[in-house]
Amino acid sequence: MAKRVLPSRGAGLFADGAPEAKTVTAAYRANIDGGSRGNPGPAAYGVIIRDAKGEVVAKLKKYIGRMTNNVAEYYGLIAALDYVQSQHVKALRIESDSELLVKQMRGLYKVRSPELQPLFERARKMSAALESFRIDHVYREQNREADALANEAMDEVEGGAPKSAKAAAAPAPKPEARGPVGEVRKIRARFRSGVLYLLEDVDLPDGVEVDVLLRLLPPKT
Repeated sequence: MAKRVLPSRGAGLFADGAPEAKTVTAAYRANIDGGSRGNPGPAAYGVIIRDAKGEVVAKLKKYIGRMTNNVAEYYGLIAALDYVQSQHVKALRIESDSELLVKQMRGLYKVRSPELQPLFERARKMSAALESFRIDHVYREQNREADALANEAMDEVEGGAPKSAKAAAAPAPKPEARGPVGEVRKIRARFRSGVLYLLEDVDLPDGVEVDVLLRLLPPKT
């Protein structure tokens, strides 16, 4: 396989600071997604892996039990890394719609969650063993195939009925609040393309309503 030399963009392991130039093979690309129905609740991941020519070489999905969305996202990342290592692939580009996971893997956000810390350490160690590793954030619309696989894995465990059909067949359970009603928590968030992204892991069930108080911060210098 032909090899190429990647240009250096400064110190660091990930895309925001690539290592010094080295000879590597063309990269595989993996779209990853993790989901949880309830957060925490029944969870699974889905992974689509394409070779350097853009052809799909693997579709991975697995139900992982009762987990949070963020835990499921890390399981998907580790599954992708495990696959390329088993195939002796040395260069990998990850695409994920989880901004939290991407920023943590790039070293831009700290990993404060005790349940995410060991998964983060494992993923970082596995990615460091590759000659080239890059992880990028994409929007949900660009990650539909991986999302569909994660939902398939959850549907199979829950009896095979699509999620939409189950929702129509039975009323949604009333969400249970985490902590006292009226509790105020300060959570950093980023607004992008009409969507407000939380920058911290928040353990709340689907359907819970919250009040959002916006305070604009000055741009970073």
